[in-house]
Amino acid sequence: MRQRALGRQGLVVSELGYGAMGISIAYGPSDEKEGEATIRRAHELGVTFFDTAELYGQGANERIVGAALAPVRDEVVIATKFGFDFTGTRPSGLDSRPERIRQVVDNSLRHLGTDVIDLLYQHRVDPDVPIEEVAGTVGELIEAGKVRYFGLSEAGENTIRRAHAVCPVSALQTEYSLFERDVEALFPVLRELGIGFVAYSPLGRGFLTGSAKPGPEYDPSDFRHWDPRFQPGNYEKNLEATRALAELAAAKGATVAQLALAWLLTRGEDVVPIPGTRSPKRLEENVAAADLVLSRADLERIAEILPNGGFGARYPEGMLPTWD
Repeated sequence: MRQRALGRQGLVVSELGYGAMGISIAYGPSDEKEGEATIRRAHELGVTFFDTAELYGQGANERIVGAALAPVRDEVVIATKFGFDFTGTRPSGLDSRPERIRQVVDNSLRHLGTDVIDLLYQHRVDPDVPIEEVAGTVGELIEAGKVRYFGLSEAGENTIRRAHAVCPVSALQTEYSLFERDVEALFPVLRELGIGFVAYSPLGRGFLTGSAKPGPEYDPSDFRHWDPRFQPGNYEKNLEATRALAELAAAKGATVAQLALAWLLTRGEDVVPIPGTRSPKRLEENVAAADLVLSRADLERIAEILPNGGFGARYPEGMLPTWD
């Protein structure tokens, strides 16, 4: 698989990464062994960039990722994240105090079974802790050899600039797909500063796989049960658009998921999608998207089908991240 640079600090990853969140949370019950097997298969197919976080099971997801990649640790880039308060058994808010960052990093190193975190993100911006303190703390961890590169997730221009002035930011991670385009407004500042972009939920939380069903039909533990895009009214419009995309994809001998990922890869050499799946078969389908070439006519047709993204917010009211 081809490689892409994230930032100007030397971080290089496969052009398609792997998001491990769904192995542990958000999409209903899962099988950890199947998750490990899928991660190992991703590496066999050329994926070198793997994404996890403390939030995904309070260390459980990191342990799965670490165990799966232990035999090839020197060949891969592992990203994880800090930023939540886990004084109880569930996250009760944000916490990016320096002492908390150091605690999470030490825990993550232990869970992952490694001596260095390749890319460390602030998972969500903490309004109670100046971003300069956060960036300074991560900078100290880089100097100490515990972390290699610094990233932000769901941050706005002001936060990005302030953080980057203290410790160079290599990557911003935010939701981005055919359904969600708002982050494109930040691309000029990212490119000005030389910051790469990592697209999470690049398949619209599974809607763009072509197998979506109405939200109420998912288990209540599944994010899609209450995801606005899967609710009546929005669901039907998104389904119609997905069917139109599937027709275009089929004419190219591809699936709608492959079309959606290939579209993201045309957004710039600094954009790296991280689709997640628990299925080795679906994984192989996703990886094959890297070889799908879209013509100008294809891109124009996609723009006709979804000129402004999908229908419905990407999070329920009150959960949408606020950018500053």
